[in-house]
Amino acid sequence: MRHCSFLLAFLLLIGCLREPPKHAAPPAAAEPIAHEAELLRLTLTPQAQQRLGVATVPAIDGSAHAMRQAAGEIVVPPTRAGGVPTGSLANLQQLGAQQVAAEGEVARAAAQARLARIALERADSLVREGAGSLRARDEATAALATADAALAAARRQRHLLGPPIAAMNSQPLMWVRVSVLGSDLDAIRHDEPAMVQALGAHGSPRAAQPVQAPPSADVSAGTVDLFYALSNEDEAFRVGQRVAVDLPLAAQSTGLLVPSTAIVRDIYGGEWVYENTRPNTYVRRRIEVAFERDGRALLARGLHFGAEIVTAGAAELFGIEFGTAY
Repeated sequence: MRHCSFLLAFLLLIGCLREPPKHAAPPAAAEPIAHEAELLRLTLTPQAQQRLGVATVPAIDGSAHAMRQAAGEIVVPPTRAGGVPTGSLANLQQLGAQQVAAEGEVARAAAQARLARIALERADSLVREGAGSLRARDEATAALATADAALAAARRQRHLLGPPIAAMNSQPLMWVRVSVLGSDLDAIRHDEPAMVQALGAHGSPRAAQPVQAPPSADVSAGTVDLFYALSNEDEAFRVGQRVAVDLPLAAQSTGLLVPSTAIVRDIYGGEWVYENTRPNTYVRRRIEVAFERDGRALLARGLHFGAEIVTAGAAELFGIEFGTAY
């Protein structure tokens, strides 16, 4: 009995000396933080607002046809119906050689037509004087018709090759080729103009009218080419230049409209506006722009109806928030 008590005490001592089991660290941890809107609140004195020229407008409901941005390429339109536009993928050296050969063929056909006309005039004069045969005059008439037909064909062939290579960039009218997926063709309004803007440009986009062009598509990519006519009298666009094209869609989008001047963008591409939540107080709100047009932006989310949005002075508020003095 005494030995059993000693053994039990020994086992209890061993158990107490063992280290408690360690729990494995969790694979991830999450902790609540303050909402971004709660951290971005500016309070300005009336004098500071007046000095910055802060002005606000309410966000209103609006609707517009949606736009889809696609990549486009500036190409040279054909000089006459039935021609093929010239793009950057064309072999300009080969095209130049074809143009020279076509111009030579036009000159040769014109010379033959002049010679055939002279022969017909002589044959007709001999017939009137009674010294020639009707058969010779008929043969001269047929020869002139053949020469005129050859001249017309040569001129058409030359027109199909487009303007001279040296004058391609100085065309007053350019075409824009836009490749869209075949599944998206039904969603695009083909009777409405598209808005074209050079990549990286900050000015107003230009309207381009839809035009009928020869069928063009890329089977491997599953795309179909659409063409739009673009004014280029100021020679702002060059052949092969890549541009951004806003295509009008048949679907109509609804949302809140705000001026484009109210939107500020951070270095990460985030889009924001400043809302006047109470007197002298401004809060930065994250928004999502569906599309912009004519100085207005249609928002997909981020605001409520009637919110007072800063239009003039938004950039200054953005600078104040991040430490830039004005």
